[in-house]
Amino acid sequence: MCGRFFRHGVTWAEYHDALALVAPDGVSPPEPTYNAAPTTVQPVIRRAEHADRVEMAPARWGLIPSWWSRPLSEMKFSTFNAQAETAGEKPVFRGAYRHKRCLVPVSGFYEWTGAKGAKIPFAIGLRNRRWFCLAGLWDSALIDGSEIQSFTILTTRPNDLMAGLHTRMPVIVDPADYALWLDPDAGDPARLFEPFPTDAMHAWPVGPAVGNVRNNSPELIAEV
Repeated sequence: MCGRFFRHGVTWAEYHDALALVAPDGVSPPEPTYNAAPTTVQPVIRRAEHADRVEMAPARWGLIPSWWSRPLSEMKFSTFNAQAETAGEKPVFRGAYRHKRCLVPVSGFYEWTGAKGAKIPFAIGLRNRRWFCLAGLWDSALIDGSEIQSFTILTTRPNDLMAGLHTRMPVIVDPADYALWLDPDAGDPARLFEPFPTDAMHAWPVGPAVGNVRNNSPELIAEV
């Protein structure tokens, strides 16, 4: 599972170097966040409609399928994560899996482990990269006359590091595979769902303040 993540400040130049993403005129890059949670609006990177390029767009974390038209309060199923192995088959995700893939830029994510009532939060990141991308799906739905764009993060089985923290981990996409994931016509992406190499990742315990979604500061990722 991936229910919280953090992202350092990333410049447009960095996004361009990794993804050939062109900065919108007069628009600043997304601000850093250290406690992104479901239902918040976060940036995703996707193929631009009617153009052979990628773009960044804001989207609500928690996918709303295009066929959903009732109030969000009636949506009783969770969609902030989708299992990579079955996303292409489930009605809520399969349309987006086939046509609307995205990348979610992050610097790391959080996981909790331990006994109920005494769980310890951990931050998890990559050893040699201050930001990277998770595999996601996005969709657009019309709710009460307003268009809402939203996304989900794909998860897969854990590597050795993550197995000690949770039974799932987010799908981390290697930069060499960004184009493959974003292009639904580029071939079968199943190999991208392999757990990311354990030796490229590290985890460290952080303080309990991250459990409150109202807290959002760099101190949340400090090792304790």
